Amino acid sequence: MSRTFAQRLLRWFDQHGRKHLPWQNPITPYRVWVSEIMLQQTQVDTVIPYFERFMQSFPSVKHLAAAPIDEVLHHWTGLGYYARARNLHRCAQMIVDEYAGEFPQDVNILAELPGIGRSTAAAIASIAFEQPTAILDGNVKRVLARHSAIAGWPAQPKVAEQLWRIAESHMPKKRCRDYTQAIMDLGATVCTRARPKCALCPVAEDCIALAEDNTTAYPGKKPAKDKPVKRAYFLLLQAPNGDILLERRPPQGIWGGLWCLPELPVEQPLETHLAGYGELKGTERWEGWRHTFSHYHLDIQPVLVKLAKRPVGIMEEGRHLWYNLRQPAAVGLAAPVKTLLQKLSKPRQVNLL
Repeated sequence: MSRTFAQRLLRWFDQHGRKHLPWQNPITPYRVWVSEIMLQQTQVDTVIPYFERFMQSFPSVKHLAAAPIDEVLHHWTGLGYYARARNLHRCAQMIVDEYAGEFPQDVNILAELPGIGRSTAAAIASIAFEQPTAILDGNVKRVLARHSAIAGWPAQPKVAEQLWRIAESHMPKKRCRDYTQAIMDLGATVCTRARPKCALCPVAEDCIALAEDNTTAYPGKKPAKDKPVKRAYFLLLQAPNGDILLERRPPQGIWGGLWCLPELPVEQPLETHLAGYGELKGTERWEGWRHTFSHYHLDIQPVLVKLAKRPVGIMEEGRHLWYNLRQPAAVGLAAPVKTLLQKLSKPRQVNLL
């Protein structure tokens, strides 16, 4: 075989690779970093409009570091996995405070910064600084697991160790940026999770999974585990002027740092809880739905509660706010909360309790 894995991949990239994604023009350490964090757990098509809006509001790491966390979370609303946004903000502040606003080029230092880790650090180093640092994101794991027939779930330490060795063995010393983008592109557009386009693959001739006619067996899947189901009321507590009461979640955990509706487990009596808000003008139960997290399902039952007046004594500075539907505050909202607030702004049929 005359051409190496990297040479074949680079030749394919020159003809078919994606070269006009917004974070590629121009390529800077800051833009590469933000795009890589956004692309964790999220598809390219979803990320593009978020990235473009983010760059408009925070054009540099210094702008991001100086921004209030609420504004950052507001720009992240809908992307999910909000710890990424909190780490992004904290990392920007560290880069400004400890590195004078310049990204360190040492991949080991990058990997220790909040929210980055080994693979993202390698992506920044190879794409922004042209260093031969191999990455191992989801797309690359799939390509390498199939090409070398590495069985098992990639998150298992022994499987991950094998894949890292293979990734590093293929990493060329030159054209590091193009190679890293090429192998990500190959996984995203050709070596896809379902129905891979093997006839278009530049490294198909020595792909073991293809030779075995068993591409879908690689990489191995995460062991199945039943997710528990939690059920909760989401309370849309509406003041006489139409404002809705929101609560800020604790910094850590689900929806950490975001503004949410008051939540009540359905096992607790709703009427008893609502009595604490004073006189009510009425309540309306809305159609519920299931929101799924990585480790459990949440069955949401929204209830609109029309208050006769704003309750006294429940407001805590920094933890509660009255959200104006006509002039929305630029704050981070959990996705289901944003959906409910948007519905509240429109006429709708409801079922009375």
